[in-house]
Amino acid sequence: MSVTQRNISGYDLPVIEWERVRRTLATDHTQAPGTGGPNRHTCWLTTTNPDGTSHVRPVGTVQIDGVLYFNSGPATRKSRNIATDPQCVLSIAALRFDLVVEGRAERITDSSELNTVVAAFRRHGWPADVDGDALTAEYSAPSAGPPPWWLFRINQETVYAFGTEEPGGATKYEMGQHD
Repeated sequence: MSVTQRNISGYDLPVIEWERVRRTLATDHTQAPGTGGPNRHTCWLTTTNPDGTSHVRPVGTVQIDGVLYFNSGPATRKSRNIATDPQCVLSIAALRFDLVVEGRAERITDSSELNTVVAAFRRHGWPADVDGDALTAEYSAPSAGPPPWWLFRINQETVYAFGTEEPGGATKYEMGQHD
């Protein structure tokens, strides 16, 4: 995949190099206190309601090779919004920069990919299981709704990084097609 980057800081600040952002995206963002900034990582998913307004909810994520996944119950507003319009935004407060990932959410039903992602969730303490084309467990985040849960992958189109430590900076990255 090719990545085009552009400085959008509006000041004489350096570009935040894509490799630093890529490494951050390829890091699991736990929500445990003391694991990120401010005092923990928080991932926020924004979808679009039928009336065009924004719907924002915290979600737990797991990543595999920099690809971000989250789960959501079929009856939740975010799942219904994604079914109508898969365009979404995931925002992450990381340690060195805040990230905004724009893309399309895609429901995952392939058993191999489901099992791979469930293994990653388990490594991070969520005892999920694959049940057909969905996930189950004794619990999930309150915003996920009741089980079963659908698994979604965010296909990244544009990523923004906003520096939170010196020297700062703000950079936009556009994802190209596979070369």
